[in-house]
Amino acid sequence: MRGIASVGGLLCALVVQAQPVDRVWADGLEAYWDRINAEYRDTAHSPLLPEDLAVFTELDRYAPDPQFRILARYHARIGKPFGMRTSTDRLPLYESVGILYFRINEVKERLTVYRNIELSKRPEYADHLFVPFTDLTNGGTTYGGGRYLDLEAPLGKEVEVDLNRAYNPYCAYGGRYSCPVPPMENHLKVHVEAGVKAFGPAGH
Repeated sequence: MRGIASVGGLLCALVVQAQPVDRVWADGLEAYWDRINAEYRDTAHSPLLPEDLAVFTELDRYAPDPQFRILARYHARIGKPFGMRTSTDRLPLYESVGILYFRINEVKERLTVYRNIELSKRPEYADHLFVPFTDLTNGGTTYGGGRYLDLEAPLGKEVEVDLNRAYNPYCAYGGRYSCPVPPMENHLKVHVEAGVKAFGPAGH
């Protein structure tokens, strides 16, 4: 998986099973966020404003929750290239590559998976897939503009979608960034209380 800071800048139905805390999963998740926090503390690559970077320690996030570690059914389906809306006038070309079907708390949900056409031409990002989404926590405990997930191709018929790894677009941290806006088809009708929270004093 590519570094979240670098990817963020470049970009910038199966029932949920009750799962016991998997130590390997929990350790992997902690390592994932340790890498992100390290990247955000890196003055050369951090999206944070100087005044925020000066006091930053780690991102505020929800406690790991296995119910948001979901096994989804994946249907591959290549769509036509389109300009994805961003927080500015920029319209980077994306294509949909398939749809993830799953349930959260008995609610049927789906997320479209996208590929950035220009980014995928770079060998190091050839397998990178992008899942921007919004949910009912946006504008409250999470950033109002939605959050992102990364996946890696190829995807099989079943895909683990770990919403505990949801991260913010760079626009959540201020600065002059142009961030993809999650398409309406990727709005989840539930509260995803997993992954990173809104940035503010609690995130310093």
